[in-house]
Amino acid sequence: MKQIVVLDGKTLGDVDYSKLNEFGEVTYYDLTVKEEVANRIKDANIILTNKVVVNEENLKDAKNLELICEMATGFNNIDTNYAKSRGIAVTNVAGYSTNTVAQHTFATLLHLYDKIGYFDNYIKSGDYSRSDIFTNLDETYKDIDGKVWGIVGLGAIGRRVAKIAEAFGAKVIYYSTSGKNSTLDYERVSFEELLDKSDIISIHAPLNDNTKALMNYDAFSKMKDDAIVINMGRGPIIVDQDLARAIDENIIGGATLDVFEVEPIPENNPLLSIKNKDKIVLTPHIAWASEEARDRLFDNLIENIKAYNKGEKRNRVDI
Repeated sequence: MKQIVVLDGKTLGDVDYSKLNEFGEVTYYDLTVKEEVANRIKDANIILTNKVVVNEENLKDAKNLELICEMATGFNNIDTNYAKSRGIAVTNVAGYSTNTVAQHTFATLLHLYDKIGYFDNYIKSGDYSRSDIFTNLDETYKDIDGKVWGIVGLGAIGRRVAKIAEAFGAKVIYYSTSGKNSTLDYERVSFEELLDKSDIISIHAPLNDNTKALMNYDAFSKMKDDAIVINMGRGPIIVDQDLARAIDENIIGGATLDVFEVEPIPENNPLLSIKNKDKIVLTPHIAWASEEARDRLFDNLIENIKAYNKGEKRNRVDI
């Protein structure tokens, strides 16, 4: 019977791990720290990991290992070169959260843009009940209609966001971080143009040499003073300290972030000390994780294992 080890099952929440039982004997761990990895996988045939790093150091004694299943799209936590040298298959899951991340992009943007927190608190505090008029115009908000929406990373998620932004009446432009992504659907601009023209910039790019620290203080200084930055890509694309400074100095209008340079976010991260907290919306790397998206992810992972057992190549990233 094959030995299956789940290294950090807690990161997917309440998905049905019992579905793995058809493939062999399952050993489940909520979380696994670096020092525990080698011992936990030494007898495994199949391992599942989300954020646990697996590399030559902890894989070298896993003599029976056949398959590593990444429980996500990004697989930079897996040494695929070493796996390939050992003939160990590596799979990931892509496309399970495209609509989910797009939804969260607009959820956070609208919360900030429409001042939802302020108006909600205005009523719940009792201030509205004491008002002498039927509305509250102490705070105002803007339309997305007519704004320029700049996108960094026009992949599947970026394209979905672009379509929704268009439905709101925004003009969509985009910057290709690789220089290779081209489409006739939207205007491609330089990074400088994106910063200069955009009222809203949303980031949906992977982390690489072209995107790391792309959004720094210099970049923020070139944006409109009421522009909003949204990061649904990878945390280190934005320099957190520079963003906090730009917001505090009123260089930009605000930001919504689902990802951070270090996760979980440290207590001393300057984003937590911004003077006007109404200018920023923060969520804990949750944009991908609706109930439906997590179920899709896990069901696809199950299909990856079935395909491997049949000798088929499905979602392989080691080839």
